[in-house]
Amino acid sequence: MINVSEEGLLSYLKQRCQQEWLIGYDSHKFYTLTENYYQKFLTEKPANIFLIEEKPLNFLTAFLAAVAAKCPIFLGNPHWQQNECEQILEWVQPALIISSHKDKLTEINSISQCSREKQNPPAAMGFISGQSLQNTIMIPTGGSSGKIRFAIHTWQTLTASVKGFYQYFGVEFINSFCILPLYHVSGLMQFLRSFLTEGHFNIFSYQTLKQQIAELPANRQDYFISLVPTQLQFLLDSNPLWLSQFSTVLLGGAAAWTSLLEKARKFEIRLAPTYGMTETASQVVSLKPEEFLKGNNSSGQVLPHAQVTLSAQKEGTIAIKAESLFLGYYAEASFQDEFFYPDDLGRFDNQNYLYILGRNSQKIITGGENVYPSEVEAALLETGLVKDVAVIGLADPHWGERVTAIYVPLSAEISAETLQNALGKKISKYKIPKQWITVKSLPRNQQGKLNYQQLKKLTAN
Repeated sequence: MINVSEEGLLSYLKQRCQQEWLIGYDSHKFYTLTENYYQKFLTEKPANIFLIEEKPLNFLTAFLAAVAAKCPIFLGNPHWQQNECEQILEWVQPALIISSHKDKLTEINSISQCSREKQNPPAAMGFISGQSLQNTIMIPTGGSSGKIRFAIHTWQTLTASVKGFYQYFGVEFINSFCILPLYHVSGLMQFLRSFLTEGHFNIFSYQTLKQQIAELPANRQDYFISLVPTQLQFLLDSNPLWLSQFSTVLLGGAAAWTSLLEKARKFEIRLAPTYGMTETASQVVSLKPEEFLKGNNSSGQVLPHAQVTLSAQKEGTIAIKAESLFLGYYAEASFQDEFFYPDDLGRFDNQNYLYILGRNSQKIITGGENVYPSEVEAALLETGLVKDVAVIGLADPHWGERVTAIYVPLSAEISAETLQNALGKKISKYKIPKQWITVKSLPRNQQGKLNYQQLKKLTAN
């Protein structure tokens, strides 16, 4: 891995021009665009930059230029709707907005102007507890609450994540085939791994991939690809032979169910389940493909740049300490402590493989028994009778909480009774949902994460 500072970033990028490392793009053009953005930022000296760019070339060149120029930068989702843009611009108050989509740029500029007229802009830099922070990278995270927040990172926290990944997998360089969005930490870190290890980077729209799945190019034996469980399921159903070429298939974003892992193993997919989040600049735990193919269904072992501890010796709430840990959330009251508590429950086995049990705050206590939604969801998905499902606890005068399943049936003929019977031999009786709600789709984001606020609204209706 090459150690590159913000000051040396453009020089390093210029050296890489000779390597043609960006598949499908001209490396010289990439450098020129980055240099142009860099000069623009040095001249204009924007207090902060809001990057809401759909075109990969424009996004990546503007991002690198902002880092090199040490300008605080907010990464935005080009698909955010007006209410989401209003929420963000009200407290970000960007000095410079970058988007090649003219309609989106007009919309954002209009909202931004209205926000400025309503109130005095806050501190120009990324800040916590009123303190300005230079050289910051604000990465959006919605989590399960649905409320958009920005995790504050730096070039140092992001490169620490790359270093830990590089050391753990022990490869000479990291080639990435990226189908995840670049504004999200999962896509951004794939780019940085390839960039900083002199690997090749191939970006491909997931929608295009779905349309061209039967004609995709081969020869991916030395490539990493990152997927969420729904994408893995689609590729296993559509073209498992193509997926089996990859040296490593990273899996994260949401919990995978056992039958999905078994199907991947059947096709000899070199799967590497991971555990991480925006706050840790992607994974801090990962399973190596060799261990997965031997039958290991854990999230793996802790990467070199991180520490993961539990509230009890072998099972409990998770605490994370890492060189890649974020500084805190933008515009919130305090800096991040030494340890980050992501509200997850986990257990280590005797070989220090970590198993994620579920969210502590989503644990359902029904009739005095603890039920973890992820276990019930996995059991339902394994029946093959539902397309998608979410399990939550709703207040109940008798049970305290009743286990409730909101699900998308495979067909209209599948009833709640059918599902209850299918679960009879899979899980304990008290874990079987007492209430069943059928929906056409569940509120998930692009990474497959559920929006629990919207989910509660579905149950109210």
